[in-house]
Order: sequence, then structure tokens, then C-alpha cells
Amino acid sequence: MDRLTSLFSSPLFLGFDHFERLVDTISKAQDNYPPYNIEQIGEYGFRITLALAGFERKNIRISLENNQLTIRGQQESDPDTVYIYRGIATRQFIKTFVLADGVEVKNAEFTNGLLYINLLRIHNEKEVRTIEIDEPTVITKLPKQIEETK
Repeated sequence: MDRLTSLFSSPLFLGFDHFERLVDTISKAQDNYPPYNIEQIGEYGFRITLALAGFERKNIRISLENNQLTIRGQQESDPDTVYIYRGIATRQFIKTFVLADGVEVKNAEFTNGLLYINLLRIHNEKEVRTIEIDEPTVITKLPKQIEETK
């Protein structure tokens, strides 16, 4: 991990500080609950499946912010239930996935204790832009905005 961190601190990678933070977040998230699968669906599709036995749709929240897909779940336990043995996890969880640029969330479905999140990679051809080099200009007078701040 040190090699990756030092790579993004290079002056050749301008504006990648957000990516370095995401890598740091992912490296700290080692919790395996809830279990999940990631499948390739066709050429441009993906599906994340989380096993959420005992959860109800109303106890699950999905959000997407800055290419970070976050699934949160919290079960409501019945205070009158007396367990002799409790092997089914009922704890709250937060599961985070970092999506690549161009991957969007198509929809989410919850069926029989499984949460399906369908993703689609938008297939856009990258645009190549040519940057024109302007003729040098001699500044004889400060721009008006700079003069006003003096």
C-alpha cells in the first residue's frame, strides 16, 4: 500500500487526491458482513448481490456520492423475543463500493432476503481535445478586478 500512496503523491498525478482518499477508505474496510457477490452481466453490466437475511426493505438505505456507493442496514429487534441460540446476525452494517467513472446505478431490487444492485458502464468513446497555444501577450495594465482589490 505504501507504494500506491507514494505513486499518487507524485507531482505527475495532479488532482488525484480524492482517489488516494478512496483507496485509504477501501483498505480500512475489511468487514465481511454482509456477504456479497459481484457478477458481470453482459458486456457493460454488473450486479452486486448482498445477502440480507432477516432485513426488510424499509431497513435498507442506498446512497451514491462521489462515485461511492453506500448500503446501510439496521434491523429492528423484537424486545419480547427470547433466543436460546442466536446464529443469524442482526447487527447494523455499512458496506461501501467505489464505482469507476462512467459506471452508474441502474436500479436496486430486494427479493427473498437478497438485495440486487444493478450497475451499467456507460460506453462512451473518449474525446480527444487539442489545446491551441495562444500568442504571447504583453500585460501593460493590470486586469480591472486586480486593480479594484488594491
